Amino acid sequence: MPAPSSRSATEEASDGRGLPRPSPSRSPPALAAALPGVVVGRRRRRTTGPREPRAGAVRWRPTWLRRAPAPRGAAERCRGGGGAIMQKIKSLMTRQGLRSPQESVNDLSPVESFRIPTKEEFRELHEEPTDPQAQQEIINSIEEVYFSNDSFDIVKYELERLPPVLSLQELEEYRDKLKQQQAAVSKKVADLILEKQPAYVEELERVTSLQTGLQLAAVICTNGRRHLNIAKEGFTQTSLGLLANQRKRQLLIGLLKSLRTIKTLQRTDVRLSEMLEEEDYPGAIQLCLECQKAASTFKHYSCISELNSKLQDTLEQIEEQLDVALSKICKNFDINHYTKVQQAYRLLGKTQTAMDQLHMHFTQAIHNTVFQVVLGYVELCAGNTDTKFQKLQYKDLCTHITSDSYIPCLADLCKALWEVMLSYYRTMQWHENHDQDEAAVVSSVSDGNNVMGTEENSFDRNYVKKKLEHGLSRIWQDVQLKVKTYLLGTDLSNFKYDDFIFVLDVISRLMQVGEEFCGSKSEVLQESIRKQSVNYFKTYHRTRLEELRMFLENETWELCPVKSSFNILQLHEFKFMEQSRSPSVSPSKQPASAISATLTLFEQYCDGGNPFEIQADNKDDETEDVLASNGYESDEQEKGAYQEYDSDSDVPEELKRDYVDEQTGDAPIKSVSRETLRSRKRSDYNLNKVNAPILTNTTLNVIRLVGKYMQMMNILKPIAFDVIHFMSQLFDYYLYAVYTFFGRNDTFELTGLGLSSSRLRTTLNRIQESLIDLEVSADPSGTLTAAEERKEKVPSPHLSHLVVLTSGNSLYGLAERVVATESLVFLAEQFEFLQPHLDAVMPAAKKPFLQQFYSQTVSTASELRKPVYWIVAAKAIDYEQMLLLMANVKWDVKEIMSQHNVYVDALLKEFEEFNRRLNEVSKRVRIPLPVSNILWEHCIRLANRTLVEGYANVKKCSNEGRALMQLDFQQFLMKLEKLTDIRPIPDKEFVETYIKAYYLTENDMERWIKEHREYSTKQLTNLVNVCLGSHINKKARQKLLAAIDDIDRPKR
Repeated sequence: MPAPSSRSATEEASDGRGLPRPSPSRSPPALAAALPGVVVGRRRRRTTGPREPRAGAVRWRPTWLRRAPAPRGAAERCRGGGGAIMQKIKSLMTRQGLRSPQESVNDLSPVESFRIPTKEEFRELHEEPTDPQAQQEIINSIEEVYFSNDSFDIVKYELERLPPVLSLQELEEYRDKLKQQQAAVSKKVADLILEKQPAYVEELERVTSLQTGLQLAAVICTNGRRHLNIAKEGFTQTSLGLLANQRKRQLLIGLLKSLRTIKTLQRTDVRLSEMLEEEDYPGAIQLCLECQKAASTFKHYSCISELNSKLQDTLEQIEEQLDVALSKICKNFDINHYTKVQQAYRLLGKTQTAMDQLHMHFTQAIHNTVFQVVLGYVELCAGNTDTKFQKLQYKDLCTHITSDSYIPCLADLCKALWEVMLSYYRTMQWHENHDQDEAAVVSSVSDGNNVMGTEENSFDRNYVKKKLEHGLSRIWQDVQLKVKTYLLGTDLSNFKYDDFIFVLDVISRLMQVGEEFCGSKSEVLQESIRKQSVNYFKTYHRTRLEELRMFLENETWELCPVKSSFNILQLHEFKFMEQSRSPSVSPSKQPASAISATLTLFEQYCDGGNPFEIQADNKDDETEDVLASNGYESDEQEKGAYQEYDSDSDVPEELKRDYVDEQTGDAPIKSVSRETLRSRKRSDYNLNKVNAPILTNTTLNVIRLVGKYMQMMNILKPIAFDVIHFMSQLFDYYLYAVYTFFGRNDTFELTGLGLSSSRLRTTLNRIQESLIDLEVSADPSGTLTAAEERKEKVPSPHLSHLVVLTSGNSLYGLAERVVATESLVFLAEQFEFLQPHLDAVMPAAKKPFLQQFYSQTVSTASELRKPVYWIVAAKAIDYEQMLLLMANVKWDVKEIMSQHNVYVDALLKEFEEFNRRLNEVSKRVRIPLPVSNILWEHCIRLANRTLVEGYANVKKCSNEGRALMQLDFQQFLMKLEKLTDIRPIPDKEFVETYIKAYYLTENDMERWIKEHREYSTKQLTNLVNVCLGSHINKKARQKLLAAIDDIDRPKR
């Protein structure tokens, strides 16, 4: 009997019916019995899947296995004594058709390894419980040893496990358990077989087909062996000898071909030399590469190794000549030549290297070109072939250029640099066209095999494109630096204006080339030319101011005869303003061309020519044009026109008679209306047929200078402010000179009549302080700063001794005064015309200066007429004589007079004489209407004030005397209105108001005195003493005099 402890363990591992609890990872031990012919002992993970023992599962063992192991002797006895039992069980298994796994496996055919269960077995399987979970637990309860290996003997294993003492009940229980496991495994296998049956059938068909193919192969091999045996027996030694000779012949033919190839390779160098002389670089490289390829094929020959090294040397020589050919592109681009060079580099696979070399050659070409050009001129000017100049640096070489050779050298320098940049431009153009053609070819022939090559070509094209675009700025920067060094190597301050303008033209054209070349603003060139321009312009302007002073001091203020249609745009200096700027022409010379306006310089000169050749060709012509039409002379027709107007022979007699009749006071002819007479009189002081501008040679000189300044400013806008400032100084100095010569008179300015406006006085003071050097001789003890300031100033000009301003017959130089003043007005009008152009180039920060110049200086030119012509008016009529005549008149008459006094006739005669002289002057110089009006206005104003002054000198005056004053004044006005068209008569109220003040009462007189401050203290005092003295008391008189004194006190 088993021990109690062993029994309890068995109960724990059993399910309640006494059966062992199934292990989670075991296979049924009776599988072989249930499925005869099926190998069960082998663990087939493909069919059943991996089986792992469940964690915590208790392995079931029969009760007899749980007992303590028997001693070794007892075991041996069991094995010895149990032999009968083993034999008995085996015989039982034999009768049931059961065999051991080894025997079952040996009996299986190679095609059929498993047996499909019978219907009875399926039925038995179906009778088993169908709960999948229960079946899985049963399968999991199978011991792991059943799945150990293929050689595992199940029967032996189970028999060995039998206890020495058998218990029928336990055996039956264990048997039932094994049957359950067997049934579960069988059902599982059956399910898997049913599931995999289509695949099994399909695989079986494939195996059958393979078996048939193997049988066919066996038949072919058998036939082949049979035929080989027949051939072996049929061929003789002679036949084999023929085959050997044929093989030898083939080898010799190959050898002969190789020898011919080697001979050709040996002669390749001659053909390569010929191709290089013909500049067929792609063909030469192609031939050389083919030779190298062939040489590598025959490298086993000893003579080929030497040839291979020779070919490598030849290829390097070709690359050197190719580099030389590439350098020639920089100065003279040839499309066929460059195409060959690029094809050659592409064959070498060095497209990128070629582009790097090309940029290096362009840089070297710029350096060599400028050095050779400058060196040629330096040696030419030196007159010898001394080699010392060749050793100089380019910067030092530029300092040896003389002034005479500077401009030709600059032109040649720019021509040479243009050729280099044009070659670069055409190189870029070639690559753009080539890339477009290649892209078109690639898009039309799209093959998958060429994808790698296309990507490589695309990469090369992008590299070349970026390299060329980047090289634009580098090339232009090198050009700028070379030209800058040349520009700053010579002092241009003493150059002639035309020469300097030519330099500016060339540089401006070069900057235009740079902008079209790479979009650069050419800051380096602009800065260098700005330095030279400012330096030149200061010297040039200082010289021009001195010349202007000399012209003004020698100016006789004669009329410069110009055409009536004269316009400053007709002058050569202003040609650049009326012509539209063309991209192909320099700023100072711009022929109109509609075609060139749409083309860049590179497009225009791509096929030939040079934009800098036009500059050199036109220079002499333009110089001759300036000398031929300098503006100082007019043609014979203009001279004749002016000579005609020097006399009054063409003036109608009728007009003369009408005018004379008016002077005598007779009524005009009835057929001539008053308006007609006015229009005729209005034109008396004008040249009827020619209404030409009034200007002098000096005025024309100033205008020409302004044109030159603007021309320079238009070319070089960065110095616009300096140029405009110097232009304003030209106008300032001319204005100051005219005022100094003809308008300054302290005596008449003290009259307080407001002849000079405050704006004019401010302008004149500013000019005197900023521009006029009032010190005659330099003070040696003065500071350096004062000396520098004096350099910017000009001495005050002096009027030429040839100009006489003291003759009464010439109305005290009225003709000269008219020419001077009106030429200033004309100059101001030209500045007004130029204002939009100046404003367009003036920097925004400096525009207030320009506005102030126009508002405070240019606009004051016409205001200078008053002080200039006031002097003539003050001297033309003898006002002192009139005062003496008025002093002799008796004003305290007792009866009203009907006849005016003699002084009125004397004054009118003075005006008639003035009118006659004015006519004489008008024959020499056209007197514009504003000038004649101002002259008459000044004379009438002075006459009226003289009348008031004469009336204020009266000691005694009666009411009848005051009436006589009114009569005299009315007579004067009536006669005066026939002499002049000015309406109303100036200062008419000034006289009438003073005469009428006699009739005021005491209170009205005090108010009147306070309201009329235009009268002098003497005039007011005389009015109180003489006119009111007879009918007011002393106290009232003192009161009025006190009021007059109060009015006069602020004036003092």
